[in-house]
This record gives sequence, structure tokens and C-alpha cells, in this order.
Amino acid sequence: MVDRLEQSKALASDVRLTILTWLKTPALHFPHQVTGDPAEIGVCVTLLADTLRISQPTVSRHLEVLRRAGFLRVRRIGRWSFFARDEITLSDYAEWLRDTL
Repeated sequence: MVDRLEQSKALASDVRLTILTWLKTPALHFPHQVTGDPAEIGVCVTLLADTLRISQPTVSRHLEVLRRAGFLRVRRIGRWSFFARDEITLSDYAEWLRDTL
């Protein structure tokens, strides 16, 4: 069962909303990622931290909240983690929100 309260709380942060917005068009916001195409593999935590100008542990906490809510998926390549939006879950949440409110 999807926890709509946890999903709603995950969106109650400017930083997390910014992350979701940037990951909507990752090639536009992270064209300098050299490991791989950010649209294909996601965006590296290091780039997110650098672009947000916050520490890696802090951005990791934000990413984990979004992941637990189902809004992000993570892909591990070697010792690096790459994050991308889960469009199905985001669409499902938006539909639920429209229907509920």
C-alpha cells in the first residue's frame, strides 16, 4: 500500500522539489556528467550535492526521503549512486491528489 502521507511529506521541502524539477530534464541541468547520460542512468549524488551547494550526506538524506516515497529510483554503478525520477509513481501521486482534492 502506498503511504500518501509519506509521499506528501516528501514534497514538503524546497530542496526535494528542486531535485525533482532538475531530474525532470537531467541532460539540461547536468550536461557535465561524464559517467553516462543522466537521462539514461540518472544523476550522480556528487553532482546533485555540488549543484545544490550542500554536503553529500545532506543531499543523500533528501534523496532517501524521495526514494522511500517512491518518487526516485536509484541505480548503482560501481561505488556510485545515480538517481532518476520514477515517472509512474509521480503520475500516480498527481492523479491521486487531483482526485482527492
